Amino acid sequence: MPTEQLFMSILLTFLSLAIYQIATYAQQKWQSILLNPMLVTISLLVPFLVFNSIDYQEYIQATQLLNALLEPAIVALGFPLYLQLKNIKYHWKEIIAILSLGIIVVIIISFISTIVLIAIPEVAVALSLKSVTTPIGIALTEQHAGDSSITAFAILIAGFCGALLGPRWLSFIGVNSVKAQSLAVGSTSHAIGTAVLAKISPEHAAYSSVALILSALLTALISPWLIPLLQQLFT
Repeated sequence: MPTEQLFMSILLTFLSLAIYQIATYAQQKWQSILLNPMLVTISLLVPFLVFNSIDYQEYIQATQLLNALLEPAIVALGFPLYLQLKNIKYHWKEIIAILSLGIIVVIIISFISTIVLIAIPEVAVALSLKSVTTPIGIALTEQHAGDSSITAFAILIAGFCGALLGPRWLSFIGVNSVKAQSLAVGSTSHAIGTAVLAKISPEHAAYSSVALILSALLTALISPWLIPLLQQLFT
């Protein structure tokens, strides 16, 4: 690797880790939802990259080490899931039914409301698939002739909103069950929300992980027939 590339790789990796760790410390000290480490890191890194004319692909290539660490981090989320596997298996029918109903309602409401407000079918498809992991959301959006760039942005916003406001909002409206909170946040805010819930308790992490996985699978099964139906009825 050329010296310049090596320097850039070290700089961007160190900068990403430093901002994240400082934000983590700040959030623990001041207990502010606005100091979410991922939100703070993105908010500071994006202007830095733009100012220095570093595009996203360059950043990804320079921080390959961080990307490699994501795999064991994802596996780590499976441990609390394993600890709660017996309880989850006992309630698997209810979990699938609840998540399926939630996915159908979210897709229908998002699609129809977007058509009513702005009447752009491509955007309606994109926003109806916002509550799923990014790779699956983008693939499904492209399959249904939607705008994948809007989907990627909407997924990011949904993730942060659920991570920052989800648990507190659910407690405010009286939803205090660990299982209910975790399924709600995991299904709508995917990995970002699950990472936040994992800091609360292993049970939160387990049920949120289940919701994340099953929501992606169920959306991939439900959307191919539901979205074309909505397109026929409302476009």
